[in-house]
Amino acid sequence: MTRTSSASSEVSIVRHMCPLCEAGCGLDVHLTHGDVSLVRGDRLDVLSKGFLCPKGPALKALQHDPDRLRRPLVKRDGSFVEVEFDEAFAEVDRLLGPVLRECGRESCGLVIGNPTVHRTGLVLYALDLAAALGSPNVFSAATLDQMPKHLAVGHMFGDFYSIPVPDIERTDLLVVVGANPIVSNGSMWSVPDFRGKAAALRARGGEIITIDPRLTETANIADRHYPIRPGTDVMLLAAIVGVLFDEDLVDTGPAGAFMSGLEDVGGAVTDFGAERVARALRHCL
Repeated sequence: MTRTSSASSEVSIVRHMCPLCEAGCGLDVHLTHGDVSLVRGDRLDVLSKGFLCPKGPALKALQHDPDRLRRPLVKRDGSFVEVEFDEAFAEVDRLLGPVLRECGRESCGLVIGNPTVHRTGLVLYALDLAAALGSPNVFSAATLDQMPKHLAVGHMFGDFYSIPVPDIERTDLLVVVGANPIVSNGSMWSVPDFRGKAAALRARGGEIITIDPRLTETANIADRHYPIRPGTDVMLLAAIVGVLFDEDLVDTGPAGAFMSGLEDVGGAVTDFGAERVARALRHCL
């Protein structure tokens, strides 16, 4: 975070990063007398280059929202009242302790909100909190919308957080399967201004293909869209892998030295020939 001041010490600009998704767009936060007066995209940010989705400017309203929690709340006589942190933690211990002792730790669960993962302090606190609770029931935004990806990359690369992302600024062919980055604004992909980057891809002669049952906003700007029926994506992807093996197009390059089980992959897709899958997909359309 850096701070620049105007001629008047009452107004300053703080350069920050939007915490609301993985795109992490750069922000110019204008402060007047210490209060947020304006939020703009940071044109000097090397990734977002001044782009902001509607969530970024809304941070001002979030900061000054009268309903925003600023102190712990404890219910007294049917109403929530503000208390000090020591009293709040004592209330947690009074109510949660007996539940854990009488019903077991698996009787409780933890739900971690999406912005938590974009603040280092909150990430560390949430991990300690989950460990102290000792419950197997831990849920988050990730468990709702991206856990299959973590599972896949964990088995492929040995680390559930080693998620590869397309290099949209250099690629010539972008295939989007079951995603809608125009609406998600590049969340999880960490690519601010997908619409602009997609236009640049096509302007340099590239092509965008979408595979999705729904004609999404991203599909509307794609060069080709294949509306397969839900559940048939496994057959389609297996057939693509099968073609790569059948036509001797598999080229692992330098990554081959770090790979194992490649032959097993080829054997797993032998029953998914292109013609057979094409007939199945035509039947499902």
